[in-house]
Amino acid sequence: MERIKINHLFESDHTLAMNIFDGVQYPYEVLPKIGEFIINLGKSLPAERFECRNGNIWIAKSANVAETASITGPAIIDEEAEIRHCAFIRGNAIVGKGAVVGNSTELKNVILFDKVQVPHYNYVGDSILGYQSHMGAGSITSNVKSDKTLVEIRIGEAKTATGLKKMGAILGDHVEIGCGSILNPGTIIGKNTNVYPLSSVRGYVPEGSIYKKQGEIVEKK
Repeated sequence: MERIKINHLFESDHTLAMNIFDGVQYPYEVLPKIGEFIINLGKSLPAERFECRNGNIWIAKSANVAETASITGPAIIDEEAEIRHCAFIRGNAIVGKGAVVGNSTELKNVILFDKVQVPHYNYVGDSILGYQSHMGAGSITSNVKSDKTLVEIRIGEAKTATGLKKMGAILGDHVEIGCGSILNPGTIIGKNTNVYPLSSVRGYVPEGSIYKKQGEIVEKK
């Protein structure tokens, strides 16, 4: 369990949402709190840098938001973020500084740290993506189990209960997800790890590794 604690996955200074992790050890514990946190944080954002729109939406004046993008609050789009054509932000979303949310990408109940890229046909729900993590084209998070039971996290042979019906993936800083991959419910990927394209990932993947397929994970050299 030590390996999936917040301090092992993220650097603390790459999101304006870092205070949401105060008092908790594991990042998935904050997923039910994102909406309320956004509303409270949004009210404190400086008016000279952020525009407040109806529906508890705060958008940095330096962000580039396409007219065709759909944004439902609560949401915060941080400075120099890029929200591209037909992006769909369904609420409870924090998009970090310099992050990219691309064409037809859908977000729901997420925290994207600074410089995260989800640029091409991605679905990210009930998830947290660490600093400079990147999801290749068509890669998605699956956030509900097919049998609708509560999500558990597998670490080796052990299972840890989350108490959540909906949990997608937690990506540590500098994680690269290959095109067309599926991150199954309860996936946690340690920082500086790469996942091969067309992978189906489940459970915990150690930091500093390369995920080739289930049962074949090698350490980066």
